[in-house]
Formats: sequence, C-alpha cells, structure tokens
Amino acid sequence: MPVPETLVAIRNLTKDYRSLRPLRVASLDLREGQMLALCGFDRMTAELLVDLITAAIVPDSGEITIFGQRTADITDRESWLQVLDRFGLLTERAVLVEQFTVEQNLALPYTLAVDNLADDIRARVARLAGEIGFAPADLGRQSGVLPPLGRLRLRLGRALALNPRVLLAEHPNATITREEAARFGADLRRIVAARGMAGLVLTADHDFARAAADEVLVLHPATGTLKPSSVWRRWFS
Repeated sequence: MPVPETLVAIRNLTKDYRSLRPLRVASLDLREGQMLALCGFDRMTAELLVDLITAAIVPDSGEITIFGQRTADITDRESWLQVLDRFGLLTERAVLVEQFTVEQNLALPYTLAVDNLADDIRARVARLAGEIGFAPADLGRQSGVLPPLGRLRLRLGRALALNPRVLLAEHPNATITREEAARFGADLRRIVAARGMAGLVLTADHDFARAAADEVLVLHPATGTLKPSSVWRRWFS
C-alpha cells in the first residue's frame, strides 16, 4: 500500500506577530487523506498559521514545505496563485456577496456571469450545494439572510468549489451552536474523506475537533510542541 503523500510539513517554525511571544510550531505533517484538528490557536494565530501555510507570508525562522516546495522559494505572484489554488480556505475572511442567492455565490468560483448561469454551471452548483447540505429549494435564497450555519455551509462550498487538495478551516464553529457544530463537524469529516483530500481544522472547541477530525493535537505555545489531546487530558485530570 503506498504511503500517503505529505502535503504540508512544518519544522521549527517561528513568526513574530507583535504579541507576548511569537507563534511557534515545532513539527507538523499533514498527509493526503488525513483530517487533523489543532487546538490552542486563537483567532489571530489561526489566521497567521493559515497565511504561513499558503505562502502569503514566510516564517521568521524554520521551514514550511507545501506540495514538496518550500514556501520561501515561492517568490513570484504567478507561482503563488498556482499554489493557492490547491488550498480551500474555510474562513470568515472569505467574502460572501450578501445580495446574491446561494446559487449565485456558489457559482462565483466558476463564472462571473451569475445572472444567467449556463446549464453546465447550474448543474455543477447543484451538485456542490447538495454535498454541503443545501436543499434544492435553498438555492434561490438570498445569502444575506441565511442563519450562521447556512453561511458557514456556503463558505464551505466556496472553499471546495475548485477541488483543492487541502482544506484549511479557521475556527469554523465560532458562530454556530454546539448542536450545530457537532453535525457540521461530522459533515466536514465525511466530505473531506469522500474527496480523498486533506483537512486541517483550527478550533478552540475540543468536542468539535473530535467530531471533525481523525486526530486532535494541542499546541503548547511556549515550545511549539503539538501533543495529542489525550495527553493533555491526562496531565490536567
């Protein structure tokens, strides 16, 4: 059986972001087909780590390798955009067009002609909508009036639309209830597994992390060490 490809590798990362201490991650590997959750990252450090992984910024020290290439070696815009297309970003930083319908927002990654969708685009959007939990009747709803869970599912669809190899999720459960988070976490885990991609979820909620991921690691900020959540439960029980 072939060994799954390592899509993201972090070694001895430090990045100063003008806080009490820099962000540190001693070692992390994300492999194809793996769904991993990280706890211990607040909203700012979650965004920072995602920006580092996607080569939007580079570490002060240490090394990040994505798809076999060091992020520090990605020096021109065209190369960076090609790499960025391999990531799906589930984040509130992703802008939704409030006045557009669910269907139109999901169509945006495929076309700007959202007022008159071609039949093939409409069919593609319908498949994507069903995958992320929207009923056919939801496609005509205005995005701006969706409840938090609906907006989260819409952002997930936008993140998945171009078939990325890695999904990066920044505190996706922050705006939904615990009951909704349990359902969404299970859906997220199922979708990533069905697509055969890799997923990295950053969250403060250990219950959501266990629902969404196959493995949960917790950051020790002072050292950058990531340990299984079961280890932390034994230490503090």
